[in-house]
Amino acid sequence: MVIREITAKAILSKSRIHDWTLNAYVGCGHNCAYCYARFMKRFTGHLEPWGSFVDVKVNAVDLLWREVERKRKGTVWISGVCDAYQPLEREYNLTGRCLAILADHGWPVSVQTKSPLVLRDLNILRRMPGARVGFTVTTLDEKIREIFEPGAPPISQRLDALKVLHDAGIRTFAMLAPLLPGVDGLVERLTGMVDEILIDRDNYGHADRIYRKYGLEWARDGHFYREKGEQLRAAFLRAGIPCRMLY
Repeated sequence: MVIREITAKAILSKSRIHDWTLNAYVGCGHNCAYCYARFMKRFTGHLEPWGSFVDVKVNAVDLLWREVERKRKGTVWISGVCDAYQPLEREYNLTGRCLAILADHGWPVSVQTKSPLVLRDLNILRRMPGARVGFTVTTLDEKIREIFEPGAPPISQRLDALKVLHDAGIRTFAMLAPLLPGVDGLVERLTGMVDEILIDRDNYGHADRIYRKYGLEWARDGHFYREKGEQLRAAFLRAGIPCRMLY
């Protein structure tokens, strides 16, 4: 992993998903084959493969202290183009310190991650009215997970963390994006630990080579996404869990 400490000019950026997005890192050690944030390489000058470098915005906390005082309060998405709780967060704790600032100023957040490290900051999240935490859950098949998400935590750890957060009174959601082979059983596993489900497909083509290598082209077909997505949506609704398909 190539790690570079950098200084940023700003830390809160306008977002089309929420009011703001906060990315304390550029790049991600989870190295997910389908990651849409690979486009960031066009702006960073990195020649290394995606997933093998991370830039650390070491001044993120100082920037946020200034920006929460002068920018309009709104929901902050953590994070838009990296996983805020990727492995380097254990060392730098940028996300945790930024969350504490947002909590002190009463800013709501929506966290999306694949890492149970978010539990480290549970007491901060409890102080934040309207805080939401979601986990990306793409499959229940660990062999499939290792192919597409080689650096990410196992699915079982994500589900365990979701349960802890939900039981602690944090609003939780699961992002089934992209749908991968091995999603059967997700309704039963997620019932009782999430307040909402979002389902999406792989729209970016970054993982096409992986699908071909493992003979999984059928799982890139529109029929798979439509049929499996609709089956899951109907099953989640029957279980009393709001569910939206984003395609």
